[in-house]
Amino acid sequence: MLEITLNGSPRSLETSISIATLVEELSMPERRLAVELNGIVVRKAEWPGTILNSGDRIEIVHFVGGG
Repeated sequence: MLEITLNGSPRSLETSISIATLVEELSMPERRLAVELNGIVVRKAEWPGTILNSGDRIEIVHFVGGG
């Protein structure tokens, strides 16, 4: 069991997964998302190959248009 912090809240994962898989499991639309892993922004092209480890801090921000 892996323990990560997702948007400031603890979260348990059964196994190591990629950022892309996490976003999919959270049912978040990939468009207009920004992901930060341990304080570093991860480009969308790198999500499938970026595997999460126990202790990682992930921030996922969804951009919303407005005026």
